[in-house]
Amino acid sequence: MSQKQLHSTEELDQFVNENGKRLLFKHSTICPISTAAYDEFQAYVKDHTVPSAVILVREDRPVSNAVANRFEIKHESPQIFLLENGQVKWHTSHWKITKDAIAQAVQE
Repeated sequence: MSQKQLHSTEELDQFVNENGKRLLFKHSTICPISTAAYDEFQAYVKDHTVPSAVILVREDRPVSNAVANRFEIKHESPQIFLLENGQVKWHTSHWKITKDAIAQAVQE
């Protein structure tokens, strides 16, 4: 399944407000930890059908900030959110982002 890259708060709103489970990943393209987490995220996404989106935190800072404000969860990068029907059901950051952790969260 292809993933979206969110460039505007309008795209963020549209993605978040759709029904069902979806994954949102905040990625810093200059951070090696983020790159490792992104690889784990990609490994999960390629084998599953959960809709997913990425925000590049440096390139699209207003969108990244909107996530922190909307869900009242402190910004970190890398950071991943499992959303369901517009609510955050699970989130984690940094080295805790693994393919297995994502799989376990989505199953619940």
